[in-house]
Amino acid sequence: MKPVNGLHHITAIAGKAQRNLDFYAGVLGLRLVKKSVNQDDPGTYHLFYADAEGRPGTDLTFFPWESMAPARKGTGLAVEVQLAVPVGSLAFWEARLQGYGVRLGAPEVRFGEKALPLRDPDGLELALVETAPRPFSPWERTHVPENRQIMGLHGARLWQQALAPSADFLTRVMGFEFAGQEAGWSRYTVAGGGSGRFVDIKELPNLPKGQWGTGSIHHLAWSVDDTAHEMEVRKQILAAGIPATRQIDRFWFKSVYFNEPGGVVFELATDGPGFAVDEDPAKLGEALVLPPWLEPHRPQIEAVLPKLEAPNPGLPKH
Repeated sequence: MKPVNGLHHITAIAGKAQRNLDFYAGVLGLRLVKKSVNQDDPGTYHLFYADAEGRPGTDLTFFPWESMAPARKGTGLAVEVQLAVPVGSLAFWEARLQGYGVRLGAPEVRFGEKALPLRDPDGLELALVETAPRPFSPWERTHVPENRQIMGLHGARLWQQALAPSADFLTRVMGFEFAGQEAGWSRYTVAGGGSGRFVDIKELPNLPKGQWGTGSIHHLAWSVDDTAHEMEVRKQILAAGIPATRQIDRFWFKSVYFNEPGGVVFELATDGPGFAVDEDPAKLGEALVLPPWLEPHRPQIEAVLPKLEAPNPGLPKH
């Protein structure tokens, strides 16, 4: 079986949609490439941030459920999104983020790479990690210089009560390889490893299960080439005794969902047709876009969604 290709997107839960937009597009300088709705809960936005092209592997998405309680961090959840930035850019980012009053952790080195941990306005844990150049389309309509821009998803971190079931599933079923251990984190890489092609797991046997809420990661989506590749991986997942959904058409990609043995929600997502299938690439994210089956309900959907203004990071604190 051909393994998955690496991360396709990561989806998290936010509170206020405007605050989320102001931070990810305004402060972090990502492009809003798709403004749509949660297809299973159309009264909620689904906001997609990525590089200028919206290529798979650069895409961090959010369900802004404003009335949801904050997350309870614990096992069985993905607990951090790592974002790739160019080598030598962390000093720029530290100064920029401090200027906007963002909560920063102490800089650290992870598996030989410099990282800057931080939290978004809802408490979601992120880390900017310096890494070698990778496929990336810079976004010209941002105040972040091209040579400092976020290049895409670098990796993700999971907390599990037991490492072995998840590790066995990743290596035996999804084609990952064990790549080393450091400071209690075990790294598993796929498709040769590198930026966008790994997940780190920490075993915390005495910690209770976590619970979704604002500031938590909802799921990790892994890239597959097309439907044939997706069905091949799905077959392996089912053969391992893990239930998986049928293929679900999300219009910009096709998806299969399942819980890996530790409880984290995983998705398989096809690389195509992509975000430009229903929008001019120059105008991605400017209008509310609905998949064809929700288009008849546009008036009702628009009536309940909060209005979104252009992203405004606010004034630097100093």
